[in-house]
Amino acid sequence: MCRSVTIQPIMDREAYLPFFLMADEDEEIVRTYIEEGDPFSIKYNHKDVGACLLTSPSPQAVEIKNIAISEDHRGLGIGKAVIQLIAEHCKERSFTELFVGTANSSIENLAFYQKAGFRFDSIHKGFFDAYPDTFYEHGIQGRDLIYFVMKLS
Repeated sequence: MCRSVTIQPIMDREAYLPFFLMADEDEEIVRTYIEEGDPFSIKYNHKDVGACLLTSPSPQAVEIKNIAISEDHRGLGIGKAVIQLIAEHCKERSFTELFVGTANSSIENLAFYQKAGFRFDSIHKGFFDAYPDTFYEHGIQGRDLIYFVMKLS
């Protein structure tokens, strides 16, 4: 694990909005959930480089609702370290499953989550059809939300 990576609770969610918008570009949608759950700053060498928001859809499960790391800090192992820290945080609180979702068009995210230990769980078809703006990544329209799960037992 990248030892210089930490996560710390956020008090001022609004200050981290630019990070949350990296993962979900529709500000109106982000504002529907930014006050939910537990937000954390992602620090690398004591500097804010990202943020994540954890929610609990059930007593046994935690969802990574939003997670983003600044572009200039990607590829350094920070994301994988953050997933490990989140998993440890959730285990300590007796959660048994960690979920995360990403768009069907987010090829890098699909690969990243599997490399980080997640397995495919389900597909929420048409999830992004409700977004006000259509989006494409790699020439693929983002339409479906792909859910992954990591068992924490």
